[in-house]
Amino acid sequence: MIRFFTVAEEETIIHAIQGAEAKTSGEIRVHIDSHLQGDILTEGKGIFTRLKMHETELRNGILILIAPKDKKFAIIGDEGIHKEVGDDFWQSEKDLLQAYFRQGKFKEGICEAIDRIGDKLKIYFPVQPDDKNELPDEITYS
Repeated sequence: MIRFFTVAEEETIIHAIQGAEAKTSGEIRVHIDSHLQGDILTEGKGIFTRLKMHETELRNGILILIAPKDKKFAIIGDEGIHKEVGDDFWQSEKDLLQAYFRQGKFKEGICEAIDRIGDKLKIYFPVQPDDKNELPDEITYS
């Protein structure tokens, strides 16, 4: 396991997740993988399942997966949100992250992407009066 972010950076990212999730019933997670065993999307789908992100009531979880040593990342949305936003949205978020990552601004890129994802999620999955946080907000590592 690697530690990619400082404690302060993690707190900033978690705060961004909480801010985004305050606008939506959607769930956003960030996961850092120390080394991929295969294709990032294949690995990401396994991590998505392991983190039980597919168990949200509306199937509106989103995983931002970063593999720093492999210089790869992926954004994986569950079927509920993907059905609403389609491939163009995921490509725009990927392009945003890539632009930040090329500058070495990992925390900033992730926070910007989380904010934009939260804005998109609130259109299709607005926060409900009885909304509950279905998944933890902390960054996970493997």
